Amino acid sequence: MAIKISRSFVMRKLHQLTGIVPLGAFFFVHLFTNSKAMSGASVFNDAVADIHHIPYLLFVEVFGIFLPLLFHSVYGVFISAEMRPNGVNYGYGRNWFYIFQRVTGVFLFFFLLFHILNFRFGMIPGLNLTPVAGNAELAFAIVQKEFQITWVFILYVLGVTATAWHLAYGFFLFAVDWGILIGERAQKMALYACVGLAFFLSAVGINAMVAFNKKCGLLPSALCEEAEKKGIAEPDGSRRF
Repeated sequence: MAIKISRSFVMRKLHQLTGIVPLGAFFFVHLFTNSKAMSGASVFNDAVADIHHIPYLLFVEVFGIFLPLLFHSVYGVFISAEMRPNGVNYGYGRNWFYIFQRVTGVFLFFFLLFHILNFRFGMIPGLNLTPVAGNAELAFAIVQKEFQITWVFILYVLGVTATAWHLAYGFFLFAVDWGILIGERAQKMALYACVGLAFFLSAVGINAMVAFNKKCGLLPSALCEEAEKKGIAEPDGSRRF
């Protein structure tokens, strides 16, 4: 007898999968690149330039980021519309986590739209009109100027925190729904680990944001001095190592 798989089942599994790969992987890479701001403008701009030199970058962006993000975001909004909150009636931690996952998903739909239009395309009136894409030598200055605007900085703190939580708890849901975590004890330990991961990713992201206006971010500046020296360009265009 053939096993029937509903369209809804396939769509939900695909939604979970795109949240892990490629979007989750991209978030880790994004944090790594942004954290190079800790070492100063030259190091960060070089990192952005390296991204610009990726072969077939447009295809990577469209098929590896934008299309998966569009599907994950739009389908996630439909899933959130079906949400039946029960955190008040049943005050268990995982019930509230369920609510947070849906709420952060809806928030991220609008935040990521703003983020892409702002830094990727420079299309937010009254804010940055110079896209980072194609302007690697100005990347640090562009982001620095935006993060000097209080409400923009706060918005990005919320965006980074929401993304960190959504991804970390998404790892847990993926592992449970795909049968990787079965036992109650294993799920409990994994849940603790994912909550810890959310805090860690939030801290890394926020520190990178602060680093655009304070060397090394929230960490002692001495930790970044050596890397910054290696990124200083000499007058002849070479780099001092």
